[in-house]
Amino acid sequence: MRLPAPEDFRSAVHDPRVTARVGLYLGIAFLLVFVTGLYSHVLQNPVSWFPVLTDPAWGYRLTQGIHVAAGIACIPLLIAKLYSAFPALFEQPPVKGPVHALERASIALLVAASMFQLLTGLFNTFQWYPWGFGFVAVHFATAWVVIGSMLLHVGIKLPIIVAALRARVVDGEITDGAPLTEEYVSDGTLYSVPDGDLAGLPESGPPEASTTRRGFLGAVAVTVIGLTALTVGQTVRPLAGASVLSPRDPRVGPQGVPINKTAAEARVDDAAVGADWRLELEGPAGTQSLSRDDLLAMDLHQAVLPIACVEGWSASATWEGVRVRDLVALVSDPSVDLTDPSAAPEIAVASLQQVGSFSRSVLPPSTSPTTTRCSPCG
Repeated sequence: MRLPAPEDFRSAVHDPRVTARVGLYLGIAFLLVFVTGLYSHVLQNPVSWFPVLTDPAWGYRLTQGIHVAAGIACIPLLIAKLYSAFPALFEQPPVKGPVHALERASIALLVAASMFQLLTGLFNTFQWYPWGFGFVAVHFATAWVVIGSMLLHVGIKLPIIVAALRARVVDGEITDGAPLTEEYVSDGTLYSVPDGDLAGLPESGPPEASTTRRGFLGAVAVTVIGLTALTVGQTVRPLAGASVLSPRDPRVGPQGVPINKTAAEARVDDAAVGADWRLELEGPAGTQSLSRDDLLAMDLHQAVLPIACVEGWSASATWEGVRVRDLVALVSDPSVDLTDPSAAPEIAVASLQQVGSFSRSVLPPSTSPTTTRCSPCG
């Protein structure tokens, strides 16, 4: 049984010019996903030497809308690139030297990491976790693998990529009298057409392709634009009506704020919030145990706060309750000015939700008093 060879694949789409163009768009989308994801990670895990802007809140909404939309757009682009470059899988010999081996290894790593990253990221947006690992940490680590293997692959293939991008995409015909360097497969035979010289081709000329190169690139573009339009409505509100694939609709939920997880799904039952419930405060000045009635007896404040989420949506709602600052003051050193971010303490918060990556959270002193960001799902 003979293994397939590159010339056995007759589609005109299997062409370096097509592969290079789809790869260019895929690379741009991957870079957008990586940069916006890194921005989100640093915001939720701040480091002192890398300051980031937390205001305005719509800035985070924009970056995460781009993150989700570009991530979904990567899926058809990756499929298209793999299809275009598929015949190269059957090159003989499989490895032609150290550089070729490095090239193939980088491609294998890039494809595997990309598929894993895109699928798990898509599942995350719909809050479906058919795995046993922590999504956030693995997603962040895999992002570096994807971007590193992509840069290695581009570095190795750069001369071919540049030449392919400079060449025009044609569908077998000589247009405007311009020279054409082309290859065709007819009846299993590989024919070359150098510089517009048609000699050597069968009399019937190049075979008709069921899918042209331009048509293929156009179909990929339409698919990407269509998927983006069906999901980006959670960020671009005028498209909300057409955004049937949006994982979150900001118009649905109490106060117009989507609910990622109900109390029952978070395993918070009636007993956990019954008459015996207490808010336990611990600090340098001691401890306090407050009931719901105790909290209602304190000064209540109203504020309109935006919730900007990593899933690409944000919504503003009116909230009422006791300020965190007032609760901290009950157990803090009286000499500390809680309005001064440089002097304010870091606050650890334990949720009623007993399981999950964010059952415990930390509010850093630099957290803006006018901006709240929801934790990512996972």
